[in-house]
Amino acid sequence: MLRLGVNIDHVATVRNARGTPWPDPLRAALLAEAAGADGITAHLREDRRHISDDDIARLADALSVPLNLEMAATPEMQAIALRHRPHAVCLVPEKREERTTEGGLDVAADAARLADYIAPLRAAGARVSLFIGHDPRQIEAAARIGAAVVELHTGAYCDYDTEGRHDLRDAELAGLAEGARLAASLGLEVHAGHGLTFDTVGPIAAIPELAELNIGHFLIAESIFTGLGPAIEEMRRRMDAARG
Repeated sequence: MLRLGVNIDHVATVRNARGTPWPDPLRAALLAEAAGADGITAHLREDRRHISDDDIARLADALSVPLNLEMAATPEMQAIALRHRPHAVCLVPEKREERTTEGGLDVAADAARLADYIAPLRAAGARVSLFIGHDPRQIEAAARIGAAVVELHTGAYCDYDTEGRHDLRDAELAGLAEGARLAASLGLEVHAGHGLTFDTVGPIAAIPELAELNIGHFLIAESIFTGLGPAIEEMRRRMDAARG
């Protein structure tokens, strides 16, 4: 079955806007778990704009499903991951000025450093994932340095769909499908995520090599109108329908 990881970052964004304890990301994570999420994703950024260190500690202690810690490849974040030992660590590029993660890691250009960086994480038992585009060079580099997983960036595909640029959307979808095939052939587990909605998830979920989708912002936004549980259940329904 195609797994669904739910990113709860933007529950913390709303909380931090007022500096109160509410809404609590841990409560959202437990609701997501109860609604059928297979894992919880949280991005601990350098500037702590949403998820906090305390959130990570509480999530690691309370969850029954795996915790996927998204983070930049910095010494500070490596130390935090080694302290909490989450089930999975997903390395992402990070810039202070960005609204959300833009593009994927350039693994090919930074292979030696990343290989050294992920070695202690792997030794600690974390499943290390690299967030990348579908460029074959990046996929091959990820396999070469010992990553267990690649997560393919679906942001451009979703943006083209929103903009009505269907020729570019379809080309991007074909690139993602080809990238997933290549990654699987190299022994990598293949995930995907970024910007997925009810309207865009089907063609991505139908890619047979994918093992997991990670979806956050849309589910949190939809939950304002329907509740988090029903939003997750509907996303799961659409994912399952795409798999036939």
